[in-house]
Amino acid sequence: MLFVNMPLLSSTDLHRIFEKLDTNCDGFVSLEELNWVLQRIGSNNNSQFSLDELESLVEKKSLDFNEFLFFYNSISKQNNGENKGGGDDDELERDLVKTFKVFDLDGDGFITSQELECVLKRLGFLDERSGKDCRSMIRFYDTNLDGRLDFQEFKNMMLLTST
Repeated sequence: MLFVNMPLLSSTDLHRIFEKLDTNCDGFVSLEELNWVLQRIGSNNNSQFSLDELESLVEKKSLDFNEFLFFYNSISKQNNGENKGGGDDDELERDLVKTFKVFDLDGDGFITSQELECVLKRLGFLDERSGKDCRSMIRFYDTNLDGRLDFQEFKNMMLLTST
């Protein structure tokens, strides 16, 4: 269950992730780079992989973008397939709660622009000028205008952006 805590990502998001992981710009993501991102996204703490296990899973030492997409899609389908049988909404809600907690660094039940920026920087998705972007994202989905996202606002954001 590698991507169990993540909402389904668009191919644009996946391409940006791939480009960030491909630090040497050779068009491939090494297993070390792939393992790094899996650890950072909180890929179910019970299922950390050694490089040998990851290599046996993907049967390669590195992945090009199409292989990276295939890997992500196969893992996502596997996780979604495990939830068939009426529990999809409950499972989605649990996944959203887990994801919310990743961003709610101080555990106060809200995500601030500073918390969002901190987590996205840790994942390698932001640079120095992106703080303004985090404030804009929070403002866009902050329906009660308190300057932060509560769980319902976060849930609405995730459901709106993952379709």
